[in-house]
Amino acid sequence: MISRWTLLACAAVSALAFPLPDAAAQEPFKGKTIRLSVGTAPGGVNDISARLVARHMGRHIPGAPSFNVQNMPGAGGIVGANRLAHSVERDGTELAILERGVAQFAIAGDKNAKFDPLTLTWLGSLSSYADDAYMLLVMAKHPAQTAADLRKPGVKAVMGANRAGSTNVIFAVLAKQALGLNVETITGYGGAAKIALAMQSGEVDGQVIGLSAFQAGQKAMWDDKQVRPLVVFGRGTRHPLMPDTPTGRELAKDEDARKLLEFSELPFFMALPFAGPPQMIPANAAILRKAFLATAQDTAMLAEAEKLSMEISPIDHTRIEDLLRSAAATPASVMRQFTTLMADAF
Repeated sequence: MISRWTLLACAAVSALAFPLPDAAAQEPFKGKTIRLSVGTAPGGVNDISARLVARHMGRHIPGAPSFNVQNMPGAGGIVGANRLAHSVERDGTELAILERGVAQFAIAGDKNAKFDPLTLTWLGSLSSYADDAYMLLVMAKHPAQTAADLRKPGVKAVMGANRAGSTNVIFAVLAKQALGLNVETITGYGGAAKIALAMQSGEVDGQVIGLSAFQAGQKAMWDDKQVRPLVVFGRGTRHPLMPDTPTGRELAKDEDARKLLEFSELPFFMALPFAGPPQMIPANAAILRKAFLATAQDTAMLAEAEKLSMEISPIDHTRIEDLLRSAAATPASVMRQFTTLMADAF
C-alpha cells in the first residue's frame, strides 16, 4: 500500500514538474497604467472616443489596469502615429486612437508618415460607418434633381466648405474629377452650421457632410426636406434612408475612378481606429483586442455613448487589416490620381 507521505511527495514533485501558470503571465497589465494617446487637440471626436474607451476598457482586462489619456497633436495625427510605430514599449502599455486618414496618407506615400500601417497592432474601431453616409447635398429648390443633372450644360452646384484640405473639400473635388459633376467650392466657412445658413440665404447651393452630423446639427432642414442628397460617399451600398440616392461608386466614370473612390473612402471605413505598436507581445495583443471589443459592447459604455450622441458599430482588427491590404493594392496610376486630387484640395 502506498503511504500518505509517498502520495504527498509525488504531488510535490508533480507540482515542480508542471508549475502553475505564472500570475504575471496571466495578468500582464496588473498594476500597470496604459497610456492612450490622441493625435489631436482635446474636444474632438477622437478625444471624446478615447476618453470614453479609457473609462470602461480597464474592467475588461485581467488585472484591471488604469488608463491615462494624453493629447499629442501634430501634423493631423501623423506625429502620434510615427511615435507609436517607433518610440514606445511593445508590451501594450502604449496605445493610440489614430486619425482616420493617417493610414491612408502613409499608404499614399506622404513623406511625413514614417510608418507602415500594416505593421501596427490594430485593436479595432468603434465605428464601421455602417449607419452613416457622407452626402453631397443641395437645397431642395436647386435645379439639380439628381446627380446626373450636374453633368448637364449650365447646371452647377456651389458647395460651402471649411478650409482647403478639409474632407468636405476633398470630396467636392472628387465629385468633380471622378464623377464628372459640375461642382465648385467656396471655403472659409466656420463649420456646418454657418454653411447651412449660407445655403438658406442662397450664398451657396449645398455642402458635403455626414448624414448623422447634418441630422444632429440641422435637424429642421433635414426633417422639413429643405435639402436634397444627390450622392453618398463612404458606402458600398445605398443608405436605407436614401434608397434613391446613388453611391459615388455607382456614378464612377470608369474602373480607375471607382478605385480612386474606394481608396479615397478608406478613412470612413476606418472611422475611429485604435492601435498599438508593431511587434506587440502576442499574448498581450490578444488580451487587448478581446478587451476592446468587449468594451464596445459594454452596456454602461453604450449608455454613455448614447448620451454623447455617438454611433457605436465596432469592427475588429481583422477587418481593419483587410481594408489596409486592399488599399495597399491600389494601382500606382490610381494612387497618382489621388495625389493630384489632394493637391487640388489643398
